[in-house]
Amino acid sequence: MVHFLYRLITVALLVLGSGAALGQSSEPANVAILLDVNGAIGPATSEYIRDGFEESRRRQAKLIVLRLNTPGGLDPSMREIIGEILKSTIPVISYVSPSGARAASAGTYIVYASHLAAMAPSTHLGAATPVQLGGGSGWRNDDKKDGEKKDGDKKGTPLPANAGEAKAINDAVAYIRGLAELRGRNVSWAEKAVREAATLTASEAQSQRVIEIVAKDLSDLLSQAEGRTVTINDQQVRLHTGSLSTTAIEADWRNRILATITNPNIAYILMLIGLYGLLFEFISPGAVFPGVIGGIALLVGLYALNLLPINYAGAGLLLLGIAMMVAEAFLPSFGVLGIGGVISFAVGSLFLFRGDVPGFHLSWPVVAAATIASAGFLVIALAAVWRAHQREVTTGEAALLRSAGQVLWWADGKGEVLVKGERWAAKSETEFTPGDRVRVLERQNLKLLVEPDPDASPKS
Repeated sequence: MVHFLYRLITVALLVLGSGAALGQSSEPANVAILLDVNGAIGPATSEYIRDGFEESRRRQAKLIVLRLNTPGGLDPSMREIIGEILKSTIPVISYVSPSGARAASAGTYIVYASHLAAMAPSTHLGAATPVQLGGGSGWRNDDKKDGEKKDGDKKGTPLPANAGEAKAINDAVAYIRGLAELRGRNVSWAEKAVREAATLTASEAQSQRVIEIVAKDLSDLLSQAEGRTVTINDQQVRLHTGSLSTTAIEADWRNRILATITNPNIAYILMLIGLYGLLFEFISPGAVFPGVIGGIALLVGLYALNLLPINYAGAGLLLLGIAMMVAEAFLPSFGVLGIGGVISFAVGSLFLFRGDVPGFHLSWPVVAAATIASAGFLVIALAAVWRAHQREVTTGEAALLRSAGQVLWWADGKGEVLVKGERWAAKSETEFTPGDRVRVLERQNLKLLVEPDPDASPKS
């Protein structure tokens, strides 16, 4: 019934929308859609761009402007965005803005993929080397003498340290060269941006045919794009942008939530909340609340981590650290397991994300706070265990032994005694009289072996 009502309402809205459209012009809207890419490029960014392009097609927009200010990001997300640009039937302009912004790493590839590329004054782009391959530590310089260099070698050019890195670098070079050739931009500088992490300012990029326009603002950009010709699906399209109005599309609630949980710090905290919540539930069954919160947080955290570049060795060290700290609480080892667990937890946290992908790493304060909190949990758990060991037993047979009691009646080495409010059959080699104080030595089935209580006051 609910599904039927949903379909009915949807059809009604479509009919109403169609009816309203009958009184309007069927011509495409004279509008340019503005999509802002601000910050690291990740799964939330690619979904936002995909939704923005779909909305632009629905509105029949004349132009899409990607306003970029990014340090780079994840390769899969970057390729999804470029895929949307390449298949778009609407012209796309990448615009690095405002002044002081950058389109580094993945942003450079997006600029090269766009039909037109523009930058604001005092911006820069480049440094497109895939840094997750190991940053500076995995590179060597070609320091051969000039006479020893091979043809095409450049002195001081960073070279990959092994075959795996060389393969990834060559793949990245081929990808950006293909984009440069498609858009008729500077191919040699594109390769240099990948191999040497080269960068350019706005004016340098324009003079070297990396971009076409340097514009101070959006209106200046649309004015300079007027009359230019771009290639869309092998067809030449002339742009008419001078009279376009600009409409910005903001990220919806779902995209904002995705952007929040795919922040490495948030995903890391969610995972820890989940693990500790479930741990508390296992320690204290029936608490319910820690288990419910922990289960939800762990599932959301694992979903976010699945979208991020995880180092499984780091994840293993982190989980091992938690396991060792928990083991210390149940199997005290004078702090050996606990200290090892804290160290493993901290190292695993630092290694949790692969490489040095811009915007996708844990911050030191978060790791330090999580490590201190985990160590605090360990101290609290150890203190509870120590108090439990020092506490006197109050139930069971262990509590009965060495307990004091009083003789109720006695004859021929046996009788009854009152111990902890209960009547027990008792025996002893000592003869007692009713009212004598005794102490329990042993329980033999349902009979107690007792002796005179040395702490009892002598009878007057």
